[in-house]
Amino acid sequence: MGESPADEAPAREVLTEPMAATLAAYERHLASERDLTPHTVRAYLGDVAGMLEHATALGHLDVATLDIRTLRSWLARQQTLGKARSTMARRSAAVRVFTAWALRTGRATSDPGALLGSPKPHKTLPSALGVEQARALLDAAAAAADDGSPRGVRDAAILELLYATGIRVGELCGLDVDDVDRGRRVIRVFGKGRKERTVPYGLPADRALARWLTTGRPALFASGAGAALFLGARGRRVDQRAVRTLVHRRLEDVPGAPDLGPHGLRHTAATHLLEGGADLRTVQELLGHASLATTQVYTHVTTDRLRAAYKLAHPRA
Repeated sequence: MGESPADEAPAREVLTEPMAATLAAYERHLASERDLTPHTVRAYLGDVAGMLEHATALGHLDVATLDIRTLRSWLARQQTLGKARSTMARRSAAVRVFTAWALRTGRATSDPGALLGSPKPHKTLPSALGVEQARALLDAAAAAADDGSPRGVRDAAILELLYATGIRVGELCGLDVDDVDRGRRVIRVFGKGRKERTVPYGLPADRALARWLTTGRPALFASGAGAALFLGARGRRVDQRAVRTLVHRRLEDVPGAPDLGPHGLRHTAATHLLEGGADLRTVQELLGHASLATTQVYTHVTTDRLRAAYKLAHPRA
């Protein structure tokens, strides 16, 4: 796993005044114009600040003097520090976005980041539940909700919706009641960069949502919850940690299931859609991927499963 940007937090006191001012402007751009989450803004800033500190140590006073040699020496230093290939790839991508912005806003006259290569991270196939494991997970959650406890009803609805839609955990936690259209069985989701998309869901998720909205949510609701669809134990909008804990805990009771978080259910939904005959473009739209290449990783998963089934079933495999 790659290091978090927190392990290279911005040390802005070492930057020149022009460098620090540019970094501050970039932070405002990420937060206000691109409407990225605070976590994503911190990640971008941590990566870019590390590069600017390296450039400052080499004598650069302003981003206008950055060149490809400086960027390559910074990237080489990442390697000498033993950073993972995935971390180096992420950091170089963050710097390419930054230098393109600097050129576009007139803070630089060239874009050296466009020439910066990066090590390709080793591709690891995402873990996913089998169809029977997913069914066991949801059946167990539904059974646990039979006692009528608000949290049990909520947990069943959360798991059903995560698996039915493949949405990200942050997208789920950000849902409001008005984002659910039960008549058409779709939800309105605001993804990365606040991009809006509409995602359908099926009857089991609709039944779980109906029960949560009529019995569970009113029982948990507290002042300050506003229009939040899913609520935490204290009656306010549920946070991502609580959802992650819920998924991990529920999967412990599914025999043979890998230890997955909410993102694992997203992988599972995508894999099962493709195995069921959905085309790649449709899955891309449902997941909210900006690039089809991001969605294509799931074709590797389904091919591997096909190959495994072939070896088990064919007499001359």
